[in-house]
Amino acid sequence: MKKGLTILLTLLLVLAMSSVAFAAKGKIGVAMPTQSLQRWNQDGANMKAQLEAVGYTVDLQYANNNVATQISQLENMILGGVDVLVIASIDGSALGTVLETAKLEGIPVIAYDRLIMETDAVTYYATFDNYMVGTIQGTYIRDALKLDTREEPAYMEFFGGSPDDNNARYFFRGAWDVIEPYIKSGKVIVPSGQTAFEQIATMNWDSANAQARMDNLIAAHYSAGQRLDAVLCSNDSTALGVTTSLKGAGFEKDNFPYITGQDCDIANVKNILAGYQSMSIFKDTRTLAAQVVKMVEAIMSGEEPEINNTTDYHNGVRIIPTYLCEPVFADINNYKELLIDSGYYTPDQLGL
Repeated sequence: MKKGLTILLTLLLVLAMSSVAFAAKGKIGVAMPTQSLQRWNQDGANMKAQLEAVGYTVDLQYANNNVATQISQLENMILGGVDVLVIASIDGSALGTVLETAKLEGIPVIAYDRLIMETDAVTYYATFDNYMVGTIQGTYIRDALKLDTREEPAYMEFFGGSPDDNNARYFFRGAWDVIEPYIKSGKVIVPSGQTAFEQIATMNWDSANAQARMDNLIAAHYSAGQRLDAVLCSNDSTALGVTTSLKGAGFEKDNFPYITGQDCDIANVKNILAGYQSMSIFKDTRTLAAQVVKMVEAIMSGEEPEINNTTDYHNGVRIIPTYLCEPVFADINNYKELLIDSGYYTPDQLGL
C-alpha cells in the first residue's frame, strides 16, 4: 500500500515538474496584420506551430488590417503577460505608444518582416532581404525583355506596395535601380509617366486597388491596342489585380506582358502555370519563422540572437539589429522544385 502510494506521489511530482517546466518556456505574443492575404495566414500558422513545438504558449492575433485593432491586441498581450512580442505591423509608424508600454514592462519586441518605425522599443528585426527582392524582380524583367540587346523600346508600368509598409520602398528601390538606367537611355518607356513611389503605391497591397489603377492606365494609354511589354508588380496581390484588369481589357496569352510578383500565393502560382504571370518571389515563411523561433529561444535564454546585418535598417530612431533571409524566385521552370518538392505546397493545392 505504502509502495503504491509512493509510486503515485512520484508520478504526480514528475507530472507537476513537467508542467512547470513546460510553463517556464514562456508565452509569446504574435501579432499579424490580416487574414485576407494567404501569405500572412501561412506566416502566422508556421510561427505558432514552430513555437509550440519547442514548448511555448502562443497568443496569435490577426488585426484585419486595422491599426486600432492591432494596438488593442498588443495591449491585451502585454496585460496577459507575454514574454516576447513578434509583430508584423500594419502601419510601421503607429505602434510607438503601445511599444513604449512593452519596453517599460521589459518585453523584447521582434519586428517580423516589416520594420517598425520611430521607436526605440524594437529589439530585433527578422525579414527577407527586401532590396534584393526588388533587384530580383527588376533583373527578371531586364532579362526577359532583353534590354541589353534589344533595339526597339519596351513599354512597361510599375505597381508598388502599400505606402505605410516600410518594406514597400525597399522593394521598389531594388527594382528601380535595375530598370532606371534603361528608362534614361530610352530603352524602356513608361507611357503613364508614373515612376515615383507615391504614384505607383497600392494602399493595403489591395488587389482591388491595383485592378482599379490598371483599369485607368489601360483606358488612358493602352485602349487603342498599344503594346505593353511588362508590369513590375511588387507582390502577388497587386499582380492579381493587374492580371484581372488585363484579362478584362482583352489581353490574351500571346500579347500578355511579363508580370512579376512576390509570395507565391496559390492563385498566382496557378497564373504562372496558366501563362498569365511570369514569376513570383518565393519567401519560404517556414525559414523566416524558424529564424524567429531561434531569436526567441536566445532571448529567453539570456543570449544574443544570431544577427547578420547591423548597418542597413534604421527605423528613424536607431539601427535595428537584423537577420536577413535570402529570397529566390519561382517561375514555370523551377516551381516544382521550389514549391512542391520542398513540401511547401501539394500538387492538389496547385490544381495539378
